Amino acid sequence: MKIETNGWVVGLLGTWVFIVGFLNFSAMGNLWDNLIAGVIIAIFGFGMVPSKPWQGWISGLLGIWLIIAAFIPGVQTGGGSELNEILTGIVISIAGYTALLGKKKRNA
Repeated sequence: MKIETNGWVVGLLGTWVFIVGFLNFSAMGNLWDNLIAGVIIAIFGFGMVPSKPWQGWISGLLGIWLIIAAFIPGVQTGGGSELNEILTGIVISIAGYTALLGKKKRNA
């Protein structure tokens, strides 16, 4: 089973999101958001294979969720973690959706 290159990027960033949840304890909502999203992103990232394009969709949507969550008052922590969420979400979304584009090119 060959893992997508984008899958490794998404998996590592999902692990990063999980770890960041423990680095900033100022908002409990952010902790749970990072733990849950980080685990799911890492699982789908490291498990991303060319034959399952839906994994790219899930990764892309969770990346978008990280961007949106940075603006939700109950999840915000301050101290610059919002910028981390936004940038990480952008990279995860791009990596997830470009895995889909690569799948379409291989099928053409």
